[in-house]
Amino acid sequence: MGPEGKTLLNIIILGFGFMFMFTAFQTCGNIEQTVIKSFNSTEFHGSGYTSMAIIYGVFSASNLIAPSVVAVIGPQLSMFFSGLVYSGYIAMFIHPYTWSFYTASVVVGIAAAILWTAQGNLLTINSTDATIGRNSGIFWALLQFSLFFGNMYIYFAWHGHVHISDKDRQTVFISLTVISLVGSFLFFLIQKPEPEATPSEASESLLQTESTETQLTDMCPLLTEKALQLSVTKEMLLLSISIAYTGLELTFYSGVYGTCIGAMTQFGNDAKSLIGLSGIFIGLGEILGGGVFGMLNKCNRFGRNPVVLLGLITHFVAFYLIFLNIASDAPIAPEEGTHLQAYFTPRYTVALLCSFLLGLGDSCFNTQLLSIVGFMFREDSAPAFAVFKFVQSITAALAFFYSNYLLLHWQLLIMVVVGFLGTLSFFVAEWRSLYFHVIHCASVFM
Repeated sequence: MGPEGKTLLNIIILGFGFMFMFTAFQTCGNIEQTVIKSFNSTEFHGSGYTSMAIIYGVFSASNLIAPSVVAVIGPQLSMFFSGLVYSGYIAMFIHPYTWSFYTASVVVGIAAAILWTAQGNLLTINSTDATIGRNSGIFWALLQFSLFFGNMYIYFAWHGHVHISDKDRQTVFISLTVISLVGSFLFFLIQKPEPEATPSEASESLLQTESTETQLTDMCPLLTEKALQLSVTKEMLLLSISIAYTGLELTFYSGVYGTCIGAMTQFGNDAKSLIGLSGIFIGLGEILGGGVFGMLNKCNRFGRNPVVLLGLITHFVAFYLIFLNIASDAPIAPEEGTHLQAYFTPRYTVALLCSFLLGLGDSCFNTQLLSIVGFMFREDSAPAFAVFKFVQSITAALAFFYSNYLLLHWQLLIMVVVGFLGTLSFFVAEWRSLYFHVIHCASVFM
């Protein structure tokens, strides 16, 4: 197998490793609040929302130390040990204790920062200037398929269950732990890439592993300083509102909405299994939107604004239907569910339509934000994306925290306001980027 074939195989293995890991972890995040409500233990006093708030909060702060860890032990071992931590968090639900639940949340937050830093490094050293786009697309597609398999398992395993028994919980989380461990061990199949005969300058330096690690260690303080400088620029401040919105709606579709569906007694005995089906429809929206609007980045002559506007409209339609279809106390309802009546007779078909719209709208925002950040901060992409993840993680942590207390309509209102302001600020940032791009091109030809 030639060097290019080996690097492509590495990317595919990387994608499958993450697909297995996040089949387990995203499914865990989607059902954990519902599962916690069903615990037959008076000694456990935890909240899935609080746990996820801790994970995202620690994740955002740990981005400062993650590059150093990856540089010292390498991306492969970094991902393996991070995967073990993810598996430990999932396994904790087999016999949960309050202290282990929140301790594991803190450790997973640190592991998440290391995992994603290592993933970016491994993706880079296995790509050239010509293949980075293709490899990113392959990895992203395999990752999104994680939304299907775990949620499909939940749908069939919990079909017809009104109450999640200890046996049901243990069976599910033992299975998810094994799936996560499989993903972790897959990382050992990744081989060290070989430099091609005529690599580009960027690729040549990146494909030399020892040199890369040394550079990464030396650059950590510089990246942190540069990220702080970028965070206060006009362009990043404008984009930060849109990025913050993606953090809020990430929280809603990945944790809160599934809990709401599971709490609706009007959906009958299928309410718990519909959590899994909802996750599948979110995945369908993500994959469809990511594929279509990712390709439009190359051929859309009208810019990014129409796609972002479509994402906002899609989300507003979903929020309005959720407001009418789901009871207001569903996010914080007890284990037996809510008996409050929504504004019209709840229909699970409407709930699943909203799941699809949430995924589709999320893909609209994220594809365009990734595109514009990469375009506007081409020379400082690493610190720029560090700011991106920091803002998104902080707002996701905040949203998971207030989800413990706020009724559904207040959560929807917050997302409507921030989504509207974020869209306006994105429009301004896009216009500024196009204006300076035109000025730059004109100066080149003069």
